[in-house]
Amino acid sequence: MKTWFVYIIHCTDNSLYTGITTDVERRYKQHSLQLGAKYFRGRQPKKLVYQESGHNRSTASKREIEIKKLSRANKLQLIAKQQASLL
Repeated sequence: MKTWFVYIIHCTDNSLYTGITTDVERRYKQHSLQLGAKYFRGRQPKKLVYQESGHNRSTASKREIEIKKLSRANKLQLIAKQQASLL
């Protein structure tokens, strides 16, 4: 079974994009080339700022929806919490 990831990208227009994939690096490159998600047709990814692993397709989709429902402030807290745990 493939491992799915939930990720957040900080974009050049200062927005936060949330998505899911089985290969974060490949998907980031696709976004950079404006392939796939229409969201990146008017903006560019700036930096991958968050990722979760260990999901299957179903749990990744559910987690993506949970994150998308968060306010921007709560998304930034989620990102900061993960980054602090990496230090």
